[in-house]
Amino acid sequence: MPVGLGLHVLIAIFFAIHVIRTGQDRYWLFVLFAFPLLGSLVYGIAIWLPMVRHSRQGRQVVSGVQRLLDPSKELRAAQDALDISATPNARLRLADALRNAGRASEAVAQYHEVLTGIYAKDPQIRVHLAAALLDAGKATDARAELEQLIAEQPNFKSPEGHLIYARAVAATGDRPKAREEFETLVGYYAGLEARARYAELLLEWGDLARCRQLMDESMKIAQRMPGGARAINRDWLAMLKKVQGQLG
Repeated sequence: MPVGLGLHVLIAIFFAIHVIRTGQDRYWLFVLFAFPLLGSLVYGIAIWLPMVRHSRQGRQVVSGVQRLLDPSKELRAAQDALDISATPNARLRLADALRNAGRASEAVAQYHEVLTGIYAKDPQIRVHLAAALLDAGKATDARAELEQLIAEQPNFKSPEGHLIYARAVAATGDRPKAREEFETLVGYYAGLEARARYAELLLEWGDLARCRQLMDESMKIAQRMPGGARAINRDWLAMLKKVQGQLG
């Protein structure tokens, strides 16, 4: 079978599975296989794309593609919005964009600017500040920020904040506390990031038995993930596979 034709057939099969799983009219199956290229194009535009764009996973995938094609687009837009109106929300948007662009030190300054007035104790902004501090190499400050948040707002729950805290604790060299936090995290954290980061730490610490156990559990979870979830977790899955390779 020519490579081009084989690819068209694979695409048609992918869309056929989507037809069945989402309960679309079965005449689409005839369209897909009677006209492998044209049928797939029509189905993709008419049915698949509108559905995937409005799903949570679809929005994440589309957003990821947009960042890949133009990584500075959101940063430019956020700066423009702040230039037009220097509101706390506009500054927060710029801070998040700077952090996502790898400019953590600049993001820290912007988060501090936001954390005034009615936003001075906002827990989610403080979590983002801690993440920026950690990315900027200031793990001790990140840990202190989150420990102060925990003391002031003990009822606030944030899986994202918990993971940042565990990473900050590990980065400060407090191995027993880091182990305690990561063991709790892997029991409830959605996705593979907490597992991948913990596996990497266990390997670094030389705890190969626990690392292998965690790897076995994590790879079984990854195998059961639907395609969209695996795509979202591809970086963490790659990290797990890297650790697996180093374990031998």
